[in-house]
This record gives sequence, structure tokens and C-alpha cells, in this order.
Amino acid sequence: MSYLADLVSRTRDILQLRFSNLFASLPPRTLAAISPASPVRRLLKVLGYAGLRLVGNVFQPIRNTDNLGDAVWLYVVSQNNYEALHFVQEGLPGSVVVAGQSKQIGRYNKQVNRLSLRRKLLYYWQFPLILAGLLGREGHRAWRFFDLIFNAIGYYEVYCRALRAYRPRAIIFANDHNDDARALLLAARSCGVPTAYVQHASVSTHFPPLSFDLSLLEGQDALDKYRQCGPVAGRVELVGMPKADTFLKQRNLSPGVQHLGIAANILDDSAALAELAGYLHQEFPALTVTFRAHPGDPRDFSFLLQRHPRLQFSNARAQNVFEFLLQQDALIAADTSTHLEATLLNVASIYYRFNTHTGTDDYYGYVAHGLIQRADSPKEVTALLRHYQVQKPADLFRRAAYYNATLGTPDEGHSQERALRVLREWLSARA
Repeated sequence: MSYLADLVSRTRDILQLRFSNLFASLPPRTLAAISPASPVRRLLKVLGYAGLRLVGNVFQPIRNTDNLGDAVWLYVVSQNNYEALHFVQEGLPGSVVVAGQSKQIGRYNKQVNRLSLRRKLLYYWQFPLILAGLLGREGHRAWRFFDLIFNAIGYYEVYCRALRAYRPRAIIFANDHNDDARALLLAARSCGVPTAYVQHASVSTHFPPLSFDLSLLEGQDALDKYRQCGPVAGRVELVGMPKADTFLKQRNLSPGVQHLGIAANILDDSAALAELAGYLHQEFPALTVTFRAHPGDPRDFSFLLQRHPRLQFSNARAQNVFEFLLQQDALIAADTSTHLEATLLNVASIYYRFNTHTGTDDYYGYVAHGLIQRADSPKEVTALLRHYQVQKPADLFRRAAYYNATLGTPDEGHSQERALRVLREWLSARA
């Protein structure tokens, strides 16, 4: 393969999810927040990214608290990633948490070591070549998302340089589809660095094929979905959900519903969220309702409080999802892993869509597999809540066995120990 063809193919791999039919079909509001619809605005975004963020990186000192050389890297791209891998940092000596130089990791920004992106600027000469190559392969989508192509350029090269400089023992990921994570995965493969993956949330059949040396998945659901994504490479172990261990002994045993959570994701329509909140306040005046937005959602939801003064808020940047769920008896949400986490805690979870995007309907298959029940109107939501108010089953959590391999086994609540045992064994075999 020629240098140019290899460059184009690698960039296409890095941006796999961005060129999927699902991504292209996202609601215009959601898509515009990621990649503006106007070519002029996309160009301004490119110039702003290069001028402010990347040039700013040149003058921003990097003072890592940990030694990255010969360490096991825990690579994170979000606050949720950090929380999913924190148990590895605590239980695996010689492991350090790393992220890209300017990556926002929420409340853990100061606890993460940084990989320099200063030299990324040196590779933007590739942009016209890569764009031309992708226009030939992807057609209009390459032009529609040229800003995302620009952003992805240089990650692979600077990460190859970092791997050669630090020579980590291995890299453990909690994300397999973000552009920077995929670039590091490809760089690790090129540099001969072993890679492992710890699933941090439910997966879908739109994800890239599983291509790590070792993959620790939560349950059979994840493995079945990855098999639909393409060939499964490397060793796979089903270890349950490590991040849930601490909370499984605190399952909700309330026989009714007094506290209700509404969890929103970035696809949800603000007006639809407000409408349901108002409807529920009228139907259930004694119910305590708490609203929680996704930690990566930049929208200001304070207008909900103005309309519904009794509404409570959970700050996802300060309170993790399990802490939020421990305070709820029932949950209403659309397409989010929070349904699974709620069910594990015996919180009655209801699937209700706050948008009309057909491409994500029952995105994780929770309804299809009987994990949760579906409501298609506020009246149906009301009916389900009234049912759970009369009697909420004490064994709802058993529905999650397909998603969590340790549920109902001696290892239930010990997924961290199980995962660490496998990781230590894997690392020892490669020493």
C-alpha cells in the first residue's frame, strides 16, 4: 500500500464512527454541536482549533506527577472513562492515568497525566491529501465532516512518538471509538505495545470491531454485539461491571416509588424533557423528581427549574451515576446505559424517548431483551409508574444477567478483583 493510501486508510479507521450511517443521521441540533452544518462555520472551527487550542498547547507546560516510562497506561477520554478505570490504578502497581494534552476529564482534570500534542501542528500539511482521498471513498460525508478529519490529523504520529519515548508496558483503554483513542490504539499496534480494553458502558452494533489483545467485557450482550461489528480479535473475558461493585450491596428494596429520576442524553430534546417533567408534576404532586443531564451535555437546563421549582438536580460532573441512582426508586430515560445501572440497583427503569430520531430507537436493545419496559406517551409513563407505586418487584436486578456476567454468581460484587486478576495474569505472561 502506498504512503498516501495508508494515510487515508488509517484516518478512515480513526474516524470509523464518524463515517457511519448512524452518525450522519443524528438530529441536526446534535450534529451541529459536533460539526457545524455551515461550511464557513466548520472552517472557522478548524481555524479556532488550530489557532487557539493547538498553538496554545505549544505554550502550555506539561508537568506530569507520575513517571510514564515503563508504566501501564490507563488511557481516558472522559470523566466516565476515569471512573471506569480508577480501580485498575488502585489495584495495579505501576499503572498511571493518561490523556491527551487538552482533553477535558471533568472533575478529574488535575489527576490525569498528559501526553503532549504540540507536534500535532507539524502534520496538518497532510490535510488536503487526506481530504481528497476520503472524498473519493466517502463522497459528500468527507466534505460534510472535514472539520473532524482535520481534528484527527496528527494524533497517530504524536502518539507513536510518545510510545517510542516512554515505552509503556501496556495500554488499557476504556473507549474504543473516539478518534484520539483509536489513534493511540493504531499507534500501539505499530509500535508493538500490548493493548487491553475495559468496557465502561453498554456498546452498540455501530462500534468498531473489537481489536485489542485483551478485552474485558461486562457480559454476553457486549460480546454478541461486538461479533456483529466484525471479527473479534485477541482474548476476551466476561468480568461483569467493575464500577458497580461498591453499589450492588445497596440495592433499592423500597416496595414503591417516592423518588423518580429523569436522565437525559445529548440527543434528547429540551422541550420534550420539560413537557414530561411538567406532566409528572401534575400527575404525581407528592413525587420527588430529580433531573440529571449527561456529564458531556453543554446545554443549560436551568430553565427547567424556572418552570418547575420543585424539580431537583443531580450534577453529573460532581455526582457519579450510581450515587444518583441510589437516591431513586424509578428512572425515566431514553438511550443511555443508565437503564442498565438502574436495573442492577433494583431501580424500576422506564424507556421513554425524548426525540424522534429513528436511528437510535432502543439503541442498546434494552427493551428488546426485556431489561426494561417501554412507554410511548406520557400516559403510558404514568401507568407504569402507578404500577410500580403499588408494587415494585424486589428482583428486577435479575433481568440484567445477560448484561453482567457475574450477576447471581460467587463473583457478584467482585468484578474488580476478577478483572485485576485477569490483567495481572495477562501482563505477567508478556513480561
